[in-house]
Amino acid sequence: MNETIQTLKDRRSVRNFTDKPVDRELIEKIIDAGIWAPSGKGAQAPIVLAVTNRELRDRLSAMNAAVMGKEGFDPFYGGPVVLVVLADRSVPTYVYDGALTMGNMMNAAASLGVDSIWIHRAKEEFDSAEGKAILAEYGIEGDYEGIGHCVLGYAEKAPGAGAARKDGRVFWAE
Repeated sequence: MNETIQTLKDRRSVRNFTDKPVDRELIEKIIDAGIWAPSGKGAQAPIVLAVTNRELRDRLSAMNAAVMGKEGFDPFYGGPVVLVVLADRSVPTYVYDGALTMGNMMNAAASLGVDSIWIHRAKEEFDSAEGKAILAEYGIEGDYEGIGHCVLGYAEKAPGAGAARKDGRVFWAE
């Protein structure tokens, strides 16, 4: 089978990361795949905040857990790297463009032997005053919405096989 298609079929979300660091070169390759994702009218609305700083990573985790109402829980499952995808709200396709960026990064990670998971609630985090202050601290200005967190790392144990695909999801109009 084609290697790309096999990667798409084999990739699984991980909820049990080790604390082993991910090499910066791999992170850069994963981000590069993300920013090459298709975007409506070529607008390239999404941006990526690459978080490898443990203090900021833990702060984002706490903010995310608070949105969930689960203080003390790590919604990033111990993953050491968080790639926050944000997108410019002025672009009509910004949510879709951001989702494609997330998908590209997760699939690129899998192709490079790095595990990942998409964690939601970035919108709530970065719509808050604290979230906007974090963005400003890193020079990110504008009306950006958090699309998702692509958490990267290495699984404590290999994820299982994916569930069989449900029937009745494809309709042909021939």
